[in-house]
Amino acid sequence: MKKTKNIAFHTLGCKLNFSETSAISRGILGAEYVKTDEEDDLDVFVLNTCSVTNNANRESRQIVRKIKRTNPNARIVVTGCYAQLKPAEIAAIEEVDLVLGANEKFNLKTHLEALDQIQGPLAIPQKIHSCDIGAIEGFHAAYSAHDRTRTFLKVQDGCDYNCSFCTIPMARGHSRSDSIQGVLDNIAELAQNDVQEVILTGVNLGDFGKGFTGDRKSSESFLDLAKAIDAQGLIPRVRISSIEPNLLNNDIIEFVAGSRSFMPHFHIPLQSGSNEILAAMRRRYRRELYAERVSLIKQYMPHCCIGVDVIVGFPGETDAHFEETFQFLHDLDISYLHVFTYSERENTLADEMSNVVPNAVRQTRNERLRILSDKKMRHFSQQYIGQRRPVLFEHQNKSGLMEGYSDNYIRQQRPYDPKKVNQIILEEIQ
Repeated sequence: MKKTKNIAFHTLGCKLNFSETSAISRGILGAEYVKTDEEDDLDVFVLNTCSVTNNANRESRQIVRKIKRTNPNARIVVTGCYAQLKPAEIAAIEEVDLVLGANEKFNLKTHLEALDQIQGPLAIPQKIHSCDIGAIEGFHAAYSAHDRTRTFLKVQDGCDYNCSFCTIPMARGHSRSDSIQGVLDNIAELAQNDVQEVILTGVNLGDFGKGFTGDRKSSESFLDLAKAIDAQGLIPRVRISSIEPNLLNNDIIEFVAGSRSFMPHFHIPLQSGSNEILAAMRRRYRRELYAERVSLIKQYMPHCCIGVDVIVGFPGETDAHFEETFQFLHDLDISYLHVFTYSERENTLADEMSNVVPNAVRQTRNERLRILSDKKMRHFSQQYIGQRRPVLFEHQNKSGLMEGYSDNYIRQQRPYDPKKVNQIILEEIQ
């Protein structure tokens, strides 16, 4: 009888990666492979990588070597953005057995079966299964399941933008998306598993509607998708993971304000509050448009939570530019920040720019914005203390406490009660 193999998965990076790891695991689990969260006695270890920063690359290499020390006979598979961008660099790591690019990560079982037929040490070319990113066609649907209370549902992939700091188009290819019917079918599956909240994810979510060749499919748009999900009515809570300000139009904002399913919560990348830096980043908007979007959201939904991505230390960002960003964010009616320290990435326009900001300055600016973020979130949350709002509680028991999020994304803690797990309950905000 064939031995059951223990396989473990580890994910770095964004919500999109989490949804894809879950889909990859569902494609291989069964009679031959059993998923485990333990890091010993492994037959296969799969690392789904991120490559947003150099730190992400370094962390990937450290994880691979740590797992191999504990499991010297395990097969090590690396996939994700780092694997697509630098397959030869990863394959050169002695501990790695397989490198699967963007087009091959969903064919894990086939590649493992082929690997078992190879005798002796692997040459670097034997490890790599990838293709030129421009050759990638088609859309692979994915969603996270049984990993978290909230489910990440991938509806879009790739990006046609060319921001000067970003490697994502090189790692994931051109913009393409699922069909509305495909998304609705996935939501129907999730609803059967008692999922209470879905987070729609993608690289450039507002670009939903582009098909397998990058062309616009009929008249489908992100707004059409949102309306169809709302009309389907199978999931009580839906969130939009992140949407570009130039694609977040007035109709989407007005729709969310009146929706029965979509939560009053937006996450909108800004990256800089200086128009000069935004231009150098090749972003497709100015700060004035961003402020207009925030103002309109608050006009329709004063209780709406608004999160912001911002990058500090971009080449050429002077003290004056940073202060402009800081003051812009300070005055804006937003709820929290995701702060990223600029990291040089090969083959990007920004990597060739002069006036590099010293790392120590980058870290100082990062810390100032993190402090601002904490103050913003406290101010936002305190406005609702004593109000009763619907909270979805998660399953983790953290030292006798459980956590959940209100409709407008205020984190709540309560004594652990198994009856509240995966339930939406009206709670007084604390």
